[in-house]
Amino acid sequence: MGHELRKRGTSPPLTLADAAALFADLAQYPALVLAVSGGPDSTALMVLVARWRAQLEQGPRLVAVTVDHGLRPGSAAEAEAVKRLAGQLGVAHRTVRWSGAKPATGLQEAARTARYALLAGAARKAGARHILTAHTRDDQAETVLFRLARGSGLSGLAGMARISPLPGGKEGEIALVRPLLDTPKARLITTLRAARISYARDPSNTDPRFTRARLRKVMPLLAREGLDVTRLARLATRAARAEAAIEAAVTAAAERVCPTHSSKSGTIMLNRDRFAELPAEVALRLLGRSIARVGDEGPVELGKLEALFDAIQEGFARRPSRYGRFRRTLAGALVTVGQDTIVVVRAPPRRRHGS
Repeated sequence: MGHELRKRGTSPPLTLADAAALFADLAQYPALVLAVSGGPDSTALMVLVARWRAQLEQGPRLVAVTVDHGLRPGSAAEAEAVKRLAGQLGVAHRTVRWSGAKPATGLQEAARTARYALLAGAARKAGARHILTAHTRDDQAETVLFRLARGSGLSGLAGMARISPLPGGKEGEIALVRPLLDTPKARLITTLRAARISYARDPSNTDPRFTRARLRKVMPLLAREGLDVTRLARLATRAARAEAAIEAAVTAAAERVCPTHSSKSGTIMLNRDRFAELPAEVALRLLGRSIARVGDEGPVELGKLEALFDAIQEGFARRPSRYGRFRRTLAGALVTVGQDTIVVVRAPPRRRHGS
């Protein structure tokens, strides 16, 4: 059968051996939450994990969780369909609902935030510290293209990692696992067809109001020019490799440039001359790390960080006798450049109008 499928150009279904390879490192955990919407990817994830778990004498307890966002008339029925299939597979199931008013703008981002918060709550109740999602190689390619269009730096082009902290969660509490990240979506659909298992289709995936849906229409055109899913995913892998190397260089540079910074006082002092000698990307990231550590206004935007770094670099290019005191705030941190040091501290509270 596999030979016939390949001959017709169709991706072969995933086997038990494939599933064993995909999930082998998850066998040690006491419980796993599976994020299952009812679409083809997450349905295939539940089927494959259930088959894999059935072959183990001991292994994690499985809990499938469906988030009903309440945005479409058929969402409740789709959640019920997932519950029925989970029962047939011997997997526990829970449906959690996104209640309350929905925003008029930024709906997809708000839904994503709500989904992760609800999944985290379900994981805590299940005693699980790992949530499995069904992101595929196709999703990775879309993510790279999406971030490229947004002008992302190398960190963004690295795409999604197989294991990462749950967005919005407490540090080190719950991890997001993407075991299918290198698996083509076509193989998941073939797997379901071979097992005669139906799945839901989310109309938002083709809704032109959403950026990702528009990008999906562009991707076949890019593929004809050679920029296909495989090459975009490979770009993510290479960017992630370079990202790891640069982050290691930043860590090493921090030991040389700010060996005596005080974590208790929240003050970071960088040696100006040693900072100026660093490669630009390493210096930029070290500055960003310092701001992120002491600031209190959330993530440091790359564009704003680059503008600050360029301003500091321009100051370095002047003769020391003409270099005045440089002070800027960014992301809740105050950066001061003097003759010998760059000092990063928490910025004073903003003054309220009328006070």
